[in-house]
Amino acid sequence: MRRLWPFTVRGTGALALALGCFILAAELGVIELVYFGVLLLAVLVASLISLHLAHRTENVTRALEPDVVAVDQDAVVTVRVGVRTAMPSAPGAWRDALPRGLSGRAQGIFPALGSGLRSGDRSVDLVYTVTGVRRGIHSIGPLSVTSSDPFGLTRRQNLLGDRTRVVVVPAVTELTALSAVAGDTGGTQHSTTNQLGQGADNLIARPYSPGDSMRRIHWRATAHADSLMVRQEEQESTPEATVVLDRGALRWATDAMIAPGNDPGFERAVSACVSVVSRLVQDGYAVEVIDSDGTSLSEPIDGGESVQVEELTRQLATITSRRDDHLPRLPHLFTGATAGPVIVITGRFDREDAAALAPLAHHTTYPLLLAVSPSDGGLERAAEVGWRAAAIGLDDDFASTWSMAVDRGVGHVVA
Repeated sequence: MRRLWPFTVRGTGALALALGCFILAAELGVIELVYFGVLLLAVLVASLISLHLAHRTENVTRALEPDVVAVDQDAVVTVRVGVRTAMPSAPGAWRDALPRGLSGRAQGIFPALGSGLRSGDRSVDLVYTVTGVRRGIHSIGPLSVTSSDPFGLTRRQNLLGDRTRVVVVPAVTELTALSAVAGDTGGTQHSTTNQLGQGADNLIARPYSPGDSMRRIHWRATAHADSLMVRQEEQESTPEATVVLDRGALRWATDAMIAPGNDPGFERAVSACVSVVSRLVQDGYAVEVIDSDGTSLSEPIDGGESVQVEELTRQLATITSRRDDHLPRLPHLFTGATAGPVIVITGRFDREDAAALAPLAHHTTYPLLLAVSPSDGGLERAAEVGWRAAAIGLDDDFASTWSMAVDRGVGHVVA
């Protein structure tokens, strides 16, 4: 970092005046001007010495609230500066270096400090607000503090502390419930119940076995059977859903492979992915998030586990697109089974892609396709082969598009 000229405007003027006094003293022979010039130089030197004897910073720590920043969301940064000073110091200026992934006004006035010889170490809290701009892991810092002596003649700039890593996660949009319109594909309200045993009578009760709790005795069935009967155990199976985030390079701009935040279209897809997962988990689904080649992008998320959704957003903070294109082979992952809701999120999408995904629409109870950059006829063809299809371009309101997509039946397109 470029070093500052050690003198302020006032100090530079004093230095120029001192040099002028020496020159005039030599030209005019006025010895008093030499004394005056020496006095000015002595004041400048004393100011420099006092500036270096002033506050010393022992440590710099940063805390964010919340500790993870979402795109387009704010977080409060508190910078605590531990200071020990031998002499009183004048107010200064501070600036915290912000990366491209964050925006904000990270600067202000560093307060004046009195002598700390008796009071020991003190701390100064500097507070500012940042907004997430680009998904990824970014670093704040170092802290730059510019201070001056009490006379305002000299100044000094110090770079303090280390950089602090900040995770900027994709934005999560609140979506309407899928279970409200999905019928048997719904979440917690529609979880399936399997009874052990065979026959209608066994679905209600079974004969008593030694060790069964008396609290489980089914008294009505006991009266009819004239022998002890107990309530049958029930097994509830949690409904499952799959969210596919297609990372194939052919679907996105080339920049999407380089670093997070480079391709707005890919950013829309990642944000849509975490938003859909959040909605499904709230609806009670156990959700698996995969790439179009079947690679898991996170651990399976249990229904109702919002903490696991937050962990997913952290994992997707650094995700980028990748080489190869596996979307046409996605139906092979579901061959021989009927899956719950399958939501596919992709970028470029055409009629050939729709034809390739046609078999998958018949292996899921709720096929939904979301494309950021569909070509003419792509979504229409997908609707013809059994998908609910919607375009989620950058200019679209994703929440509204989602609502219309889940409200309409199979064969409809939300453009």
